[in-house]
Amino acid sequence: MQEELIDQVEYFCYYPGNVSCTKEGRTASASLLLYVLAGVSIVVTLCGNLVVIISISHFNQLHTPTNLLVLSLAIGDFLIGVLIMPIIAIQSIETCWYFGEVFCYIYTFFLALLTTTSIITLAVIAIDRYIAICHPLTYSNKITVQIGAMAVAAIWTSNVTYSGTMILSGGNTEGVIGVDPCPGDCTLVFNSAWATIDLIYSFLLPVFIMVTLYAKIFLIAKRHAKAISTQQRNSVGKNKNISKKSERKAAKTLGIVVTVFILCFLPFYVCTLLNQFMNFAVPSVVAWTCCWIAYVNSGLNPIIYALFYPWFRKSFKLLITCKICSPESSLISLMSEH
Repeated sequence: MQEELIDQVEYFCYYPGNVSCTKEGRTASASLLLYVLAGVSIVVTLCGNLVVIISISHFNQLHTPTNLLVLSLAIGDFLIGVLIMPIIAIQSIETCWYFGEVFCYIYTFFLALLTTTSIITLAVIAIDRYIAICHPLTYSNKITVQIGAMAVAAIWTSNVTYSGTMILSGGNTEGVIGVDPCPGDCTLVFNSAWATIDLIYSFLLPVFIMVTLYAKIFLIAKRHAKAISTQQRNSVGKNKNISKKSERKAAKTLGIVVTVFILCFLPFYVCTLLNQFMNFAVPSVVAWTCCWIAYVNSGLNPIIYALFYPWFRKSFKLLITCKICSPESSLISLMSEH
């Protein structure tokens, strides 16, 4: 009889005000495995973004408008790894909220702020690259480091305003994104109006911008490569091969940028659509899985936006060998000479 009572306690979450919620039962080995996987994801997110933050902040050669946006993205994703992912790990594995009501409001604010900031920054990076590739003269003459800093400030300011307005106006009081919490749980949920606004602002609009601009970049790059190939038709065959190789590399990189982002966030927003707009109760296991897939994107961003840059590998070597601590290391050239 005593064992039955213990089992019953283990499978319920208890909150103030005599509120109790059913807790999903998991074996100790399953919980341990989930914590290990979550821990690996958090470490990868923290380390990858920290390398980007240190590299761009330290080396003078990397102080460019584009890299300021990449730095902002890395800072947002790093904070997700510090403030959001550990809490989500505990909440999704234990299926209970242990941190109280006040911390819940703080947590949901930063959850909305950092997630939206990362997504919007990706869209602004797409705009930056479109101008740089498709309008190079305008970019070199008008897009300065100061403009990049202003863009970063505008992104963070607008998203602080957006997230704060949503939380303070009670936008997260009705409806559920993929889960069915009891009154003591802490879940970022939206009423119908804010669900529509958030879907457009945090997903549909950024995706539209990214896909449209990267498609235009790809088409223009392809035309340029074709023109160069035609001009070099009678030149050494090596140059022609280099042109084709560059075209393939550009197509691959742009494809990774768009595809990974959409694949990571699409399942989460599909759950949102099913639950809030179609009245379909998504199982909690599926909802948490979609949520984790979305946050894995924060760990992949350093790979997509930094690992493919030649300077990243060199700065990483300088970092792990501690040569970055040497005098005047900030003046080291990281760019290829050819």
